[in-house]
Amino acid sequence: MHKKSLILILFLTFKIASAQKETIFSGQVIDSKTQKAFENAVVNIQNSALTQLTKKDGTFELHSNIKGEQLILIRSQGYKDLLLKVNANTDQKVNLGILLLEEDQIENFQATIISLSESDLDDDNSSSEATSGLLQSSKDAFLQAAAFNWGQARFNVRGLDSENGAMMLNGMKMNKIFDGRPQWNNWGGLNDVLRNQEFSIGASPSNYTFGGALGTQQIYTQASAYRKGTRISFSGTNTNYNWRTMVTYASGMKSSGWAYVFSVGKRWADEGYFEGINYDANSFFVSLEKKISPKHSLNFTGFYTPNSHGKNSPNTNEITELKSEKYNSYWGYQNGKKRNARIKNVEEPLLMLNHYFKINDRTNLTSTVMYQFGKVGNSNIDYQNADSPDPTYYRKLPSYFSSLYAADDGEFSGTFTPDYVNAEKNKTWFLENSQIGWEAMYKTNQKAIVSPDGIITGYEPSKSSYVLYEDRTDDKTFAFNTNLNSQLTENIFFSSGILFKNLKSHLFQNLLDLLGGTYFDDIDSFYKGDQSQSDLKNPDRQVKVGDTYGYNFNFYATTTEAFTQFRFSYRKVDFYLGNSFCTSKYQREGLYQNGIYPNTSFGKSQKVNFENFGFKGGLTYKISGKQWLFFNGMHHTKAPSLRNTFSNSRLNNSIVNGIENENISTADLNYVYHTPKLKMRITGYYSLIKNTSKTSFFYAEGIFDNGAGYDTTDAFVSQTLNHLDKKNTGAEFSLEYQVSSTIKNFFSAAYGSYTYSSNPKVSITNDANATVADTQNTFDFGKSLLKNYKQSGMPQQAFSVGIEYRDPRFWWVSANINYITDRFVDVSPISRTSRFYTNPANGFNFPEATEERAKTLLKQEKLNPVSLLNMTGGKSWRIYNKTIGLFASINNVLDFKYKTGGFEQARNSNFREMNQDLSSGTPSFGPKYFYGYGRTYFVNMTINL
Repeated sequence: MHKKSLILILFLTFKIASAQKETIFSGQVIDSKTQKAFENAVVNIQNSALTQLTKKDGTFELHSNIKGEQLILIRSQGYKDLLLKVNANTDQKVNLGILLLEEDQIENFQATIISLSESDLDDDNSSSEATSGLLQSSKDAFLQAAAFNWGQARFNVRGLDSENGAMMLNGMKMNKIFDGRPQWNNWGGLNDVLRNQEFSIGASPSNYTFGGALGTQQIYTQASAYRKGTRISFSGTNTNYNWRTMVTYASGMKSSGWAYVFSVGKRWADEGYFEGINYDANSFFVSLEKKISPKHSLNFTGFYTPNSHGKNSPNTNEITELKSEKYNSYWGYQNGKKRNARIKNVEEPLLMLNHYFKINDRTNLTSTVMYQFGKVGNSNIDYQNADSPDPTYYRKLPSYFSSLYAADDGEFSGTFTPDYVNAEKNKTWFLENSQIGWEAMYKTNQKAIVSPDGIITGYEPSKSSYVLYEDRTDDKTFAFNTNLNSQLTENIFFSSGILFKNLKSHLFQNLLDLLGGTYFDDIDSFYKGDQSQSDLKNPDRQVKVGDTYGYNFNFYATTTEAFTQFRFSYRKVDFYLGNSFCTSKYQREGLYQNGIYPNTSFGKSQKVNFENFGFKGGLTYKISGKQWLFFNGMHHTKAPSLRNTFSNSRLNNSIVNGIENENISTADLNYVYHTPKLKMRITGYYSLIKNTSKTSFFYAEGIFDNGAGYDTTDAFVSQTLNHLDKKNTGAEFSLEYQVSSTIKNFFSAAYGSYTYSSNPKVSITNDANATVADTQNTFDFGKSLLKNYKQSGMPQQAFSVGIEYRDPRFWWVSANINYITDRFVDVSPISRTSRFYTNPANGFNFPEATEERAKTLLKQEKLNPVSLLNMTGGKSWRIYNKTIGLFASINNVLDFKYKTGGFEQARNSNFREMNQDLSSGTPSFGPKYFYGYGRTYFVNMTINL
């Protein structure tokens, strides 16, 4: 009995002693403009797990047993961080009084200028592995620079493509199974309702998913989380579109338990920055929440963002010198109006239902059901037995007569005599006919009406030689996700989740416009007999508008992902451990029996199964309340994308030979220093991605020899790379210094080295060489010596320095100077194989193919550095309890002309052709380039009611 009493006394003494060591911080947070209490602001003691949301009346109370100087951070989306430095003794109550949160005009401005680049809009863009940082509204200075300053030059954070990150909507992973990337067009025009976001950079922990090497971006659309009110905005710009308007209304949580958010918007342009780039996009968004009880809440989110925009052509230096950086070969005049042949149309509505279950004060369960459907179409011109409609077709350019193509005898003998007279004639012709001839195509699709006496009396529609079609993808995706977050003890936090996703994707060629004709033959005119038939079960079809032709197949895919994560938080040290498991199943179903592959094109392929795992961990050491060190590490395997699993999915069921899971390892070490005046982050990182595969298609000249059993050395081929490894290392640095209450300086730097770290295997498939048994058409070209070549599509170094002035009377202006360098053109793998040096006419190496000359020809082109001056500014007014904001930006103030990326053409597939072409000084098949915007502006007016 005495023992029990003694234990009880000791326990109570310990509890009393513990309580005496606590410091209690309290206060009330209000909006600086409206003077209203601020609900759900986040109050956190830096370098600790002590976090609380303000109550309905804006009050909070934090209990801390941390000794010494502490930093209390108060933050909310769309408001400036409030960082307070406090010194308090233990066993003390500290009332911080009334704390004002000021609207962050700059962050709100940046949220209004989300503008996806061409590489983001066109995921089929061959110049770059598209990525977008432009949905980011992070307060991290480095990510701000990456998104809004360096993004103009297609900067990728850590050199990683967006398929290495997880894009989340209410806990649901939105990356597409087809290519692993988000479909950025689905988010267009939803700026106002995508502001509630969380980021975890790199391998750092996320409560919603295992994540990837690039990190996790989580967007919330829970209706009750939006600030109550109406927001109307009008914008003008000269980028992808010219005009935009948006209206958003949020009700807040009503006494009835309902909350709702509506948003509509429109963006349009007859012509954007580049020639012939039309734009038409609408957006509709709704979020409805019903709070069933204190523990249960249902939220429905739906959005529909149909959009259509014209594409912009990459051009060689020859074409740009003849025209300009804004030249676009994809359009031409029809009836006096510009018509673009390559239009991307996206219509993919999304429906999502979330159930939020607050099991207790420490545990939450969120379950989600999502269904997304719709179509993506990319239009182009198809033609049969007619000249190419492309105004930049190589035979129409001056270089055709000033390079090898004018004189080569077809046996790759090396003879070369420029014909400058005809080159000048071609130049004149091109300058007069530099756009698509729509009216000429309509005329070709008609036949003359001849009277009995031989006089042409008119024209009537006939069989079409030219048509407009689209490569179409119709997806139906069903997904289910459940996510559990629990605080197991005062120091231990647990997260887990399961995701199931099922996809049926119908891919086909859809006839859009007969261009004045009556029908189009469903054949491939480059082949003869049965091989020319798209579908042997329905040969010699005559197709009309709305018909499917060419290719027609389904993809089926099912993925299941699960993860668990434990986080441990203590006074000086935090650490976490996480793991994941994933299965992926892919299958192709051919709906046509293709004449080239009669035995392997129709019906279902074998199923391809992948199993993957991952683990990650990290450690944070809290040096003090101001500074801390943290390390993150991750290793995981990942299934190849659906797109890269099948070698030629349009025509057959063949699976890439030797396809394997990707292996990804990444680590980063960070030092962070935060005070009310100075914020600084230094990061070093390393990523290794192994066993990637990549499939591409092109027309190659001089690629095959007689041993291929083919009667010409030229062919349209598919190229597959296997075992391609990438290594990315580098450092990030960001600094913000508050010089005074009105002036802030900032500096960001990215220094990376992104290289290929292996020599991948190259396989070339020649459809024209397919036998009746559908075999012997794939050729092993050995290894491509890509090791140590630079990865293309993004800068490897970028620097930004700027200054910002915020006036107490609610106006501000900022300027930054950016220097972006180490940007490289994408190289052609086939040119780095041993077959490149072989003369296809005799099987021997070209005598002029010396090592010294090869180094010159195959040296990777480095693009010139880019210097950009950007300026932004804004002003807001409070009138009759309404806020009006006016914001403006000018990017690339000095109108600097620059290339954003480029790629080598693979048409010159042997040494002699490339040598002669490049030696001419006016190569027909030199690299093609994409260009950045010159001087652009953005003006936005917002009214908050």
